[in-house]
Amino acid sequence: MVTHIVFWQLKPEAEGHTKEENALIIKERLEALVGVIPGLRDMAIGRNLNGGEYDLCLLSHFDSMEALQAYEQHPEHRKIRMFVSGVRTKRASVDF
Repeated sequence: MVTHIVFWQLKPEAEGHTKEENALIIKERLEALVGVIPGLRDMAIGRNLNGGEYDLCLLSHFDSMEALQAYEQHPEHRKIRMFVSGVRTKRASVDF
């Protein structure tokens, strides 16, 4: 199993939405991928309650590194990634 963690710092406003609205859009769209993309076991996304550098965190689990790589290339994930790229200022990720 592979754990995939991503942190995003969001723009105050982007794509006609506030930071809070964009965080909710990201959460809903990404969590909807569970059951759609093979090898994606589960996913949780939440706002950072402690303040700090990042606003949003994704925690997901995959069957294997190959499943994570397939997720990265999946057309449904790529659509969401395009949106996220337009509303974030910073991104960090860890896979283990």
